[in-house]
Amino acid sequence: MAGMGPAPKPNARRRNATVATVELPAAGREGATPPWPLLADIVLSTQRDTAQRAADELELSLAEPNLTGRQRTTVQRKADAAREAAAILTAQLGAQERVEAELWEQLWALPQAVEWERASWTREVAQYVRWKARAEQGDLDASREARQMADRLGLSPLAMLRLRWKVSADDEERSARPRRRAATTGRRPDDPRATLHVVE
Repeated sequence: MAGMGPAPKPNARRRNATVATVELPAAGREGATPPWPLLADIVLSTQRDTAQRAADELELSLAEPNLTGRQRTTVQRKADAAREAAAILTAQLGAQERVEAELWEQLWALPQAVEWERASWTREVAQYVRWKARAEQGDLDASREARQMADRLGLSPLAMLRLRWKVSADDEERSARPRRRAATTGRRPDDPRATLHVVE
């Protein structure tokens, strides 16, 4: 029929179509925590080993018979500084590994972890954990990286909104809400208005 225009495409998307929200379980992810997938921190490990090796070599050089008193003092000072650097890096590595292990366990119990597991984001979560552990030791660059990765992983309310993730309220939590509201009104328990609450 003339004047009716072209027929609509059967698979065309509506411009105002909305993406469905993914509901995450309020109780969080269940099951065993995935194995840690990353190697030890190679940069810190190498720095520690280098400092340790330098300290050992400097202390060996102290046995040289032709060193003057001033040279011996200088070499000893350098050896002490290298030994101290190695000790600091060893402590830093140990602290980082403890933080990583603790944070790794905590993150895989979150509601968001259900989607991470579905999308096989194990390494992405591990990289966030590493940056976050470094950030907690005062590394500003690591802090920026951790913030960016936290957004990608949905670890803030705004990031969850962008990802269309929503934590579903379980039945126990819903039934507890009216009681909490009534308790905060300051009215006596026998006051009929104490049981009033906003309908969701």
